[in-house]
Amino acid sequence: MVLVNTDYISGKELEMLGLVKGSTIQSKHIGKDITQGFKTLVGGELKAYNDMMNDSRELATRRMVEEAEHLGADAIVNIRYASSAIMQGAAEVIAYGTAVRFK
Repeated sequence: MVLVNTDYISGKELEMLGLVKGSTIQSKHIGKDITQGFKTLVGGELKAYNDMMNDSRELATRRMVEEAEHLGADAIVNIRYASSAIMQGAAEVIAYGTAVRFK
């Protein structure tokens, strides 16, 4: 599966199959949430939340790819990511793009 954030793939003619997406809502357990809260007092990277967001993007991407494979896609073009806070310590991540087949 080819994944790109452009609306084309060099040297390929594309047949558009439709929008595909994947999403997840993730949170850290209360212990991590408290320790990360203390970190905000002194500043610096919130590693536990950074790891959570990276894991979330990976899972959302995997779900988007599974949906594209179900459509018989060879690639996903114009991939975008969005995130939003659901509540303190929890975030939704969505990955979306256009599933395409090579002609």
